[in-house]
Amino acid sequence: MNQTVAELLGRSNRLGADPANTNYAGGNTSAKGTETDPVTGQPVELLWVKGSGGDLGTLTEPGLAVLRLDRLRALASVYPGVEREDEMVAAFDYCRHGLGGATPSIDTAMHALVDAPHVDHLHPDAGIALATAADGEELTAKVFGDRVAWLPWRRPGFQLGLDISRIQASRPEAIGCILGGHGITAWGATSAEAEANSLEIIATATAYLEANSRPEPFGPVREGYAALPEGERRAKAAALAPTLRSVASADKPMVGHFSDDARVLDFLAAAEAPRLTELGTSCPDHFLRTKVKPLLVDLPAGTSVEDLIARLPELHERYRADYQAYYDRHAGPDSPVIRGADPLVILVPGVGMFSYGATKQTARVAGEFYLNAINVMRGAEGVSSYTPVEESEKFRIEYWALEEAKLARMPEPKPLASRIALVTGAASGIGKAIATRLAAEGACVVIADLDLAKARAAAAELGSSDVAVGITVDVSDEEAVQAAVDAAVLAFGGLDLVVNNAGLSLSKSLLDTTVADWDLQHNVMAKGSFLVSRAAAKVLIEQQLGGDVVYISSKNSVFAGPNNIAYSATKADQAHQVRLLAAELGEHGVKVNGINPDGVVRGSGIFAGGWGAKRAAVYGVPEEDLGTYYAQRTLLKREVLPENVANAVFVLCSADLSHTTGLHIPVDAGVAAAFLR
Repeated sequence: MNQTVAELLGRSNRLGADPANTNYAGGNTSAKGTETDPVTGQPVELLWVKGSGGDLGTLTEPGLAVLRLDRLRALASVYPGVEREDEMVAAFDYCRHGLGGATPSIDTAMHALVDAPHVDHLHPDAGIALATAADGEELTAKVFGDRVAWLPWRRPGFQLGLDISRIQASRPEAIGCILGGHGITAWGATSAEAEANSLEIIATATAYLEANSRPEPFGPVREGYAALPEGERRAKAAALAPTLRSVASADKPMVGHFSDDARVLDFLAAAEAPRLTELGTSCPDHFLRTKVKPLLVDLPAGTSVEDLIARLPELHERYRADYQAYYDRHAGPDSPVIRGADPLVILVPGVGMFSYGATKQTARVAGEFYLNAINVMRGAEGVSSYTPVEESEKFRIEYWALEEAKLARMPEPKPLASRIALVTGAASGIGKAIATRLAAEGACVVIADLDLAKARAAAAELGSSDVAVGITVDVSDEEAVQAAVDAAVLAFGGLDLVVNNAGLSLSKSLLDTTVADWDLQHNVMAKGSFLVSRAAAKVLIEQQLGGDVVYISSKNSVFAGPNNIAYSATKADQAHQVRLLAAELGEHGVKVNGINPDGVVRGSGIFAGGWGAKRAAVYGVPEEDLGTYYAQRTLLKREVLPENVANAVFVLCSADLSHTTGLHIPVDAGVAAAFLR
């Protein structure tokens, strides 16, 4: 790897790893250097700069755009002026070196035109606090003297690059500048110097704010708005989450994230919170993720869940009307169509912050960005007054043609994107295969199992907590089931897809089956499915987004075999629950279907736990040959695997079967005696 590139990546990763320096996917870094042109064999000056959409903390070489520096700088001679600066973005493609690496970002001009080998553009909270202070220019001079310049708000683009380059050329003593309403830019002769200058600006701004802030930058605590005790606020958050998700998902389904960070709770309790939330965020990265402002619930912390839910429709209607008016005030004939008027951040005093996005990651990041905004407001209010960029400028960026083009480049969402699944008994066997398939199709998955360690391990195999989480649940325990559903809605904001898979089996004849055997199997499967479905149905109904409930029943629900009374009877119970709930929940758009597997030996926790040995004894075959035995008695002569059951679950929950409910799908390779009649 080119040494210049290696230094750039190291610097980028270090800067991006600390949220005090910049927010997720925010800012960009660059380096200028030489390589040999493979066509001419001569040295060529290049610019390596973080490409569009990348994250500094995890940046790798493929995330860099690679461009010819001479061609980039030549663009200044054909620049048509600020009114047509967007045209310059297309010109970057003609400056690429070879394949050019990642797509160049709008900030590429800033890095190319500044006459310094290394440039950093970052969004530190402390820097943005000064950038959004009413007297930011005066504060910049006071805090930094001649070492840092002030540049009034300028939308990112070619003109901003020209402006910064002029400052850098005319102020040789300066190490960087504060960009009004936006962030900071720093430069250096070496990678180490640029990094040191960036960190100096951030540390100096932070120290000034800490030393000079008034004691209560957000004002005194409002009576009745202080944070609730942890257990109470999290229970309230879980109770509110389904309704709040319906508010955020009126235009399109969203995944949610909950935060009760102390800084959020302190902000919501303060007297100035209503005023500041109306002002909205300032840094472009912030409001692109959070919308121009959040929805603030205007009720005290002690308000009952019922009263909060009753208040939300009016607040939602008002928010949508305000956002539509904002769009109408600034939209022109060529503006992109409105992207939806629902809030992406909902603030509930005493409880916390709910943020939303098309994926868990975007929902979480939206919340992180609003926390950045709170930090910015605290800093600005502490030494001055918070004054974000004008609303018209926010609109110009939110509905920028370049931003629209960036969104258009996003890959098509997977079939189950924005859907949240809860799968019981999912740490192994069929349940794990189902969870794996649902996650692969884009769903967020809650893996619920009696064994917490195994549930967490299974979730970790699927990815980060943005993809899957593992929780413990005893499905036969009413309180444990409710706690599991609460955990699901707190993890991902709601629930769309429930798979009743938890089960066990004892192979005994009628005379050998004890009452305890009977109760155990019915408690786990019949009662357990009922408890899970009942708790989940409350969420599904409140969200008003429809949903799916899938029962993993069995061929034995319709087939009468020997030495299987308790298991088969409880599976028949589950099978009829499918029909009963399909009839009851249909009016809410909730589909309820079942799957009847048979002979799923490989990977099965039930078969490994002794059931396999007993069934093998019943059929007179070695246990290791049980899968083959089951396959040979089927019409298709195929062994049934956990993945086959998972495929059926996906099909039931996909758009292709959007009009199907009350169905049982056999996944048994063909057992004529178990045909549904």
